[in-house]
Amino acid sequence: MSKHGKILVAMSGGIDSTVSAMMLHDEGYEVVGVTMKTWDYATSGGVKTKETGCCSLDSINDAREIAVDKGFHHFIIDIRDEFGDYVIDNFVDEYIAGRTPNPCILCNTHIKWNALLKRADMLDCEYIATGHYANIEYQDERYFISKGLDETKDQSYVLWGLSQECMARTKFPIGSYNKSAIRDLAYSWGYESLSKKADSYEICFVPGNDYREFLKARKPELSQQVENGDFVDVSGNKIGKHIGYPFFTIGQRKGLGMAFGEPKYVIEIKPETNTVVLGDVKDLLKNSMHVIDVNSMKYPTIPNAEDILTMVRYNDNGTMSTIQALTDQSVAVSFQADVRGIAPGQSAVFYEGDHVLGGGIISNNLN
Repeated sequence: MSKHGKILVAMSGGIDSTVSAMMLHDEGYEVVGVTMKTWDYATSGGVKTKETGCCSLDSINDAREIAVDKGFHHFIIDIRDEFGDYVIDNFVDEYIAGRTPNPCILCNTHIKWNALLKRADMLDCEYIATGHYANIEYQDERYFISKGLDETKDQSYVLWGLSQECMARTKFPIGSYNKSAIRDLAYSWGYESLSKKADSYEICFVPGNDYREFLKARKPELSQQVENGDFVDVSGNKIGKHIGYPFFTIGQRKGLGMAFGEPKYVIEIKPETNTVVLGDVKDLLKNSMHVIDVNSMKYPTIPNAEDILTMVRYNDNGTMSTIQALTDQSVAVSFQADVRGIAPGQSAVFYEGDHVLGGGIISNNLN
């Protein structure tokens, strides 16, 4: 009989999830490790002979070797159909709609946690755990995410969509550690190669983070359908031709395909006319936005509040703002300073100190 009960740990093969599993094992939990097969290049439109990151055979083997060495069970679960239909299709559809998606957040919210809890129930595990740098707190009968100790690795931004039910059964073992301490732990336990393992920053199903080539592979007809679109300036004057609006993102400066004599940035994307608006860096600055599909964490609903830190992208320092509820699932945000490069489709996450109030998706309704 284990000391703390049975827990299902998502193990990608990377250092953070692996150390999480070992920590829980040493604490007395009966650990069951699982590696999720979320995709492969054969079905997602990439190069079949090249698999990298969390779904590669090497990563799966790394996770399994640690489980065998520590003496706990390890399984591979195949969720490619669930993942592909929802996450990959949404990724493609959002770019075609002229927005910039964040597939990791979508996966956490709708796929990964549901898949883990489903398998946890099948294996009689009370809890699940992942290697995220974040924490879960409980106050006034509400669960909510708070920032991880290591500010440079904090992943609270990508977890805003988790439900109360998911958070009630989730543990983040490394949330109160710095990354350097996690590497030191792996080294001290005799896993030198693990302690030096590099972090992965790629979208797991996009080889080399080249989303343009990925879109072309998934939609071979797309390039021809959108070629010869117009670049226009902020006054609407045509200033050049581009390869197609889905291949650009808000704030982009490089890779425009032509030179203008001075730096130009993507300010707006208009899919209905295949138009990409270019401007100066000052044209990227906005002081308000609307956010939809809001999930409230700390309180039953997102409160009308001032002096709330709002992040509009991962690793954003955030900007103080006032938030006002429009409906149960949409809010208006007014920033206390101009914010650069707000991109429809990306996530906005609201913080009260280190606590996540909630988050949602930035809509096209920008002022």
